Amino acid sequence: MLIKLFQLSYLFSFLWLGNGAQTCNQSENSIEGAKLSAQDSVANSQTLAQAPPPLKAYSQLRFINEETLYASSGTKSVLFNPKGDKLYALNLEGMSVYEYDQASKKLLREFKFKSTPGTGWDYDTDKPIKSFEEKPVEAAFSDDGKILWVSLHNAEGIVPIHIEEGALARVRKNPSDKEVYLHNESTQKTDTVYVPIIKTGKTPKVIAVSADSKHLLVSNWHSYSVSVLELNGQEYPYGKVIKEIPVGAIPRGVLIDDKNQKSYIAIMGGARINVIDNKTWDLLDPIQVASNPRHIVMDKDNRLFVSFNKLGQVACIDALTGKTLFTAATKAQPRTIQISKNGKFLFVTCYKGNTVDVFKITEDKFELINSIPSKGSPVGIDIYEDDNKLEAWVCNYTLGTIKVFNFSKE
Repeated sequence: MLIKLFQLSYLFSFLWLGNGAQTCNQSENSIEGAKLSAQDSVANSQTLAQAPPPLKAYSQLRFINEETLYASSGTKSVLFNPKGDKLYALNLEGMSVYEYDQASKKLLREFKFKSTPGTGWDYDTDKPIKSFEEKPVEAAFSDDGKILWVSLHNAEGIVPIHIEEGALARVRKNPSDKEVYLHNESTQKTDTVYVPIIKTGKTPKVIAVSADSKHLLVSNWHSYSVSVLELNGQEYPYGKVIKEIPVGAIPRGVLIDDKNQKSYIAIMGGARINVIDNKTWDLLDPIQVASNPRHIVMDKDNRLFVSFNKLGQVACIDALTGKTLFTAATKAQPRTIQISKNGKFLFVTCYKGNTVDVFKITEDKFELINSIPSKGSPVGIDIYEDDNKLEAWVCNYTLGTIKVFNFSKE
C-alpha cells in the first residue's frame, strides 16, 4: 500500500512539474516506469468505476408484444451502439442510415448518401445491373462508438461516419469523399457532410472491428476475399488496407475472437468456415461445416453459432476443435443471428420463413421457445437488454420496417 501511495504521489508531482520532466536523463527510466505504472493503475480504477454493473441473472424469456417502426426501402441490417441507447438501421435501397433512440423508439437523424451511378448485382439472375454506388449493407463501430463503419454494396469500399455532431466533416478533404445529407428530426435542419471512401474489394458485406479498435475486417462477396484494415480514429481517412486475404467463394459472416486472437469467416458459397490468425493475418486450417454458412456469433465458452441459409438450420460448433456439437431446424432461409448477453438464447431471422425463431441454448441442444411472425423478409437483428426486459430489433427488407419484439426476463 505504501508503495502504491508513493507511486501516486510521485505521479501527481510529476504532472505538476509539466514539460520540464521531458528533459530527464535516460538514467531515470526506472522512475519513468514507476510513473507509467501508477498512471495505468489510475486508468484501470477509472475504467472499473465507469463500467456498467452486470445484468441480473435470468433463465427464461416471455414474449410480451411487438412494436412497428418505419425505416426506408430495403432495410438490410440493424445494430446498437456500444452504449445501447441508439440503434442504426442501414437502408440499402433507401441509400441511407437511420438513427433511432432506444427508449422512445423515435427517429433522431437520417444520414442520406448522395447517389452516383454504379454497377449492382441481381441475385436472382446472377447478373450485373445498373444501380448506384451508395447502398449500405452492414456496419460496425470503432473508437467506443464514435465511428460507424459502413459497407457500400456497389462502391467497392467502406466509409467511416463520425457519429458525434462536432466530429462530422463539413468540408470535403478529397474529391473521392462521399457526400452525405444529415437530417435532424428534432430541428428539421439538413447539413451536408463528407466521409472518405476506403477501397476494399468488390461487393463488401459484413464488417467486424477488434475490441481495441486497431483493426477491421470486411468480407468481399465478389472478390472472394477479406480486407484487413489498420485503423486510426484520429487521422483522416481513419483506416488503411494492410492485407487482402483470399478466402474462396463466397465470404459473408465475419467474427473477430479477440481472446484467442483468431477470426472466423463464413464461406457462404461452400461448406467451411475459414480461420485467420489475428497476429499474422494468415489463414489457418478451416472448419468444415454442413453447407452455405451465412452468419456467425460466439459465446463465452468458445462455441460458435452459425446459420445455414439453404439448409434452414442453425448449429453450435466448438471453435477449438471444429466439431459440430448440435443443430436445430429453423424456418426457411435463416439469415442474421444474435445471442443474448447471458449466452442462453439465440435469435434467428428467417428471411423466406417470415419469422424470428428464438431458441434456448442448453449444454447439448437448442430448444425452440418462440417462432414469431415478422412479415416482409426479416434479415437483420440486434438486441437491447436491461435487468427486466429484452428487446429484439428486427428489420424487414421488403417492407422497410423494424419490428421491436419485447420480452420479459424471468
